[in-house]
Amino acid sequence: MHNLSPQMLQEWLDDPARPSPLLLDVREPWEFEICHIAGARLMPMQSVPLQAAELQPDAEIVVICHHGVRSRHVGVFLERNGFTRIYNLGGGVDAWANQVDHAMPLY
Repeated sequence: MHNLSPQMLQEWLDDPARPSPLLLDVREPWEFEICHIAGARLMPMQSVPLQAAELQPDAEIVVICHHGVRSRHVGVFLERNGFTRIYNLGGGVDAWANQVDHAMPLY
């Protein structure tokens, strides 16, 4: 698993020459409603084992949570189940809001 800073993710998303990754938000629905990165797919952490088959094992997937802890656990789970291109957003949406999108609500 690779660690990705909010700035690195922003550069990736802004690069037209590089395909965008799947942004997999593993927070709870109530958290996602407060704030999320545009284009993110909600898949709460507890549902990942049941829904992982819906994901492409060779896709570039950036796992996102509030501070980066749950996303790291999900990333480890995905890697153990054959996913090969997993990135963890360090600091989660909290760091994203503080470093990239200052208009994003905090909680």
